[in-house]
Amino acid sequence: MSLQDHAEELASDLGVDTAEVRSELETLDKYDVPIDEAKQTVRRRYDTDGDDGGEVPSKDVAAITADDGSVSTTAVVLTAGKRSIQYGGDTHVIQEGELADETGRISYTDWEGFDLEPGATVRVGNANTREWEGEPELNLGEGTTVESAAESLSVPYDVGGEATLADLDPGDRGVTVEVQVLEAESRTIDGRDGETEIISGVVGDETARLPFTDWDPRPELREGSVRIENAYVREFRGVPSVNASEFSTVSPLKGTVEVADSAERRSIRAAVEAGGLFDVELVGSVVAVRDGSGLIERCPECGRVIDGGQCRSHGAVEGEDDLRVKAILDDGTGTVTVVLDAELTAEIYGGGLEAAREHARDAMDRSVVADDIRAAIVGREFRARGSLTVDEYGANLTARSFEQRRDDPTARARAILEVAK
Repeated sequence: MSLQDHAEELASDLGVDTAEVRSELETLDKYDVPIDEAKQTVRRRYDTDGDDGGEVPSKDVAAITADDGSVSTTAVVLTAGKRSIQYGGDTHVIQEGELADETGRISYTDWEGFDLEPGATVRVGNANTREWEGEPELNLGEGTTVESAAESLSVPYDVGGEATLADLDPGDRGVTVEVQVLEAESRTIDGRDGETEIISGVVGDETARLPFTDWDPRPELREGSVRIENAYVREFRGVPSVNASEFSTVSPLKGTVEVADSAERRSIRAAVEAGGLFDVELVGSVVAVRDGSGLIERCPECGRVIDGGQCRSHGAVEGEDDLRVKAILDDGTGTVTVVLDAELTAEIYGGGLEAAREHARDAMDRSVVADDIRAAIVGREFRARGSLTVDEYGANLTARSFEQRRDDPTARARAILEVAK
């Protein structure tokens, strides 16, 4: 059935105007609400035989669920951001952020341009609910009303979106950060309007380092310390990523944002349970070197490691030599695969790509490179720093540094015992 057919059927059941019902269904469809759920939502609004007489329930923020359909609430605007999205082949400008009352906080998407201001207490009526990033979200659409509340609420949350990098989570909107640009490069990608130039890299502050993307390339985000306002946060390879849109403001800072030299150290178990960390330090013993390490071959088209001259995506190819190590690190709380690139592998192996090729030719066996690497690192303790991702394939740390611990383990044990006394 088409949307018009659903609207006519539902309007006939409810005894109301078809055009009005169609408008409601179109709004819900815009929020990706399944048609059966959308029809139930519209039916609840018009059905006057229910216990609530057709009134939209008013709820505290903590009581709102994704299954409510429509709710009203009074809350303080914590953050308010703006960006453009693609929907139905068209570009739409949306406003988004968080609302809160004394009981909790909830994200919202404003499709109608109510221009919510951080710090204002508002009465939101007849907002749709849906699930977003595993949590309920309010969608302010055509049937929603937003009015200034008679009394201001006091909430236990910061207003305005000021945050450190360590505070950020995927799904945050309307945030403001002050950071140092550590790495930046221009790239051309296939965007929604064809080839698009972006700037991507790494930013840092005193709490963390995170990847960033500027979708409206600005020279301010190439180097130095900057203040980014109205940013939003996406998940990128399992970690939060700071995103600046055409509506973000990027301003150079007079001072320099200090960035911690060291990464946060965690046990492997705690790091894996976090679900992904961009800059973390793990310490443990290498218990094995996995297959696919040492002198390997990559597909010249996609860069994947090939086996027997066969790429999973491109079939038979002439591989290009490379160096890599996939080491299993164990600290007693868990294990993780630490992936070393060609540069770090050369440091462990004691020679670069040409040395590895020569060794393999002399031995007439490419596996000797991996064997030498195993002999050099298995059974020894290392400090690995890099970006951790956790997915269905396991936990992998892409290392930026990999250093053997040289301090005396006996001395370390004595120090621990002294602290425990």
